[in-house]
Amino acid sequence: MTTHDAVFVGSGVNALAGAALLARAGWNVCVLEREERLGGCLYTSEELTLPGFTHEVLAAWHPLWTGGAAHGELGGELGRRGLEYLNTDLPTATAYPDGSAAFLTTSLEGNVAELERHGEGDGAAWERFFAGFMANADLAFGLLGTELWSAAGLGLGRRAYRRLGRRGVLELAGATLVSCRDWVTATFRSEAAHGLLAPWVLHTGLGPDQATSGFMTQVIGAAVQLGGMPVPRGGGRVLVDGLAGIVRDAGGEVRTDADVERVVVTGGQAVGVRLAGGELVRATRAVVAGVTPTQLYGRLLGAAEVPAAVTEAARRFRYGRAEMQIHLALDAPPAWRGPDAERLARTPIVHVTPGLDGVSRAVNEAERGLLPAEATIVCGQPCALDPGRAPEGKSIVWIQLQELPAGAVKGDAAGELDPGDGTWTEQLREAYADRIVARLGEAIENLERSTLRRVVLSPVDLEALNCNLVGGDIYAGSCALDQNLLWRPFAQAPGHATAVDGLYHVGASTHPGPGLGGGSGYLVAQELLRPPLPRRLLARLPGRGA
Repeated sequence: MTTHDAVFVGSGVNALAGAALLARAGWNVCVLEREERLGGCLYTSEELTLPGFTHEVLAAWHPLWTGGAAHGELGGELGRRGLEYLNTDLPTATAYPDGSAAFLTTSLEGNVAELERHGEGDGAAWERFFAGFMANADLAFGLLGTELWSAAGLGLGRRAYRRLGRRGVLELAGATLVSCRDWVTATFRSEAAHGLLAPWVLHTGLGPDQATSGFMTQVIGAAVQLGGMPVPRGGGRVLVDGLAGIVRDAGGEVRTDADVERVVVTGGQAVGVRLAGGELVRATRAVVAGVTPTQLYGRLLGAAEVPAAVTEAARRFRYGRAEMQIHLALDAPPAWRGPDAERLARTPIVHVTPGLDGVSRAVNEAERGLLPAEATIVCGQPCALDPGRAPEGKSIVWIQLQELPAGAVKGDAAGELDPGDGTWTEQLREAYADRIVARLGEAIENLERSTLRRVVLSPVDLEALNCNLVGGDIYAGSCALDQNLLWRPFAQAPGHATAVDGLYHVGASTHPGPGLGGGSGYLVAQELLRPPLPRRLLARLPGRGA
């Protein structure tokens, strides 16, 4: 049996960030990963397609990390360990079926001109939006970067009240709940602007007609203009290696092939974990689990160790839509069609969609169990930023599809594919990928003839790579309002502390939700590093005495 100050279950970005922050503060930390590699959804592979092609198998883009608090504290040290970010002034675009395109840049003036190009008055509308957003940006970003069930959360609310007053706070809260459709159509005249912004709600686990999707659209729009679309040179493994190196160099331990099967609880206190095979790893100060609620309350904890209501709520925790990824090794850079071809070739993320209604329709079809007839294609071009990801003169394409049914496939909205018994067979996976690549080939003229090899990952394949991606849900749980913000992961166990003393919950299933920001790991590390309350004050808290 080994003993550490803190034991982390899992090695996703939140666990590694939290572990690195604690290790840097002098804690003896142990990170335990069940797979043979570290990093969770940060998975860089040079063997996925062909030699010399470096693919980000799951997550690929790091704007949330570079703009987050964890990077703010660890970025300097990670830089000394070889982490270098590459960025662009042309981060994202949407390509439409008629060959036109709309772009979002890192320049306010550039975005005003671009949106005005598509609709008279839309440039001024973007300028008004951005100025209004930045006036209260600390509140918007604070909502996503604060432990809401804490004194800091109350402080954020007090700050909003002092600045805005009662009616202003009510107005702000209402604006937070608006849908993407309602916000973009009320703000911008052109369908090109709507289609530029709407696909981004998919990256938050939402659809454009859901509550809070309008708020998330505004956050992402502002964040992209402020921070671009950075990627680490050489892939996310450099970030993983850097965080793990901080832990190891501080005397901590980082282990792979270490499957935790139980959190050991004594007298209501988490005191360590037990691995498959029986090995015990003791934690004197904290156990931090980077898992889904299903795993935490269904496998790692016994029914006697948490309130029955929490166990039952965890059983009802809902997972969201599934995802598919398609990875292409190309013999030449993508050659886009249309008048904006040159700019599209320089843009790392291009959404291919008919627009707002197209995104909405595909989400609706997926949520009814159907394969969308015209899915939103997220076309990633990492070589636009990091040419070293492929041999000279060659390229890669990273395709993400975020509108697939959760669970069994009931049918095909286009009426072309037979889903059989609803399971993701190799035949169904490749047939659906054929549809997607053919559509993308209408926008990229050399896609078919330049493809050297294709690898497709169905929802089943994604879950096999990472058990947190239940059913292929890359966001580790539905982000509907009742499982989001104040209520994430669910109302009976919000936040990161659990009913077991010394046990904390991090990861995409927890606030602030999915993405590579490291937010939950940072928040838990800050809580653990906070000086303890004086005994007299502690005794006055509810449930702690008179």
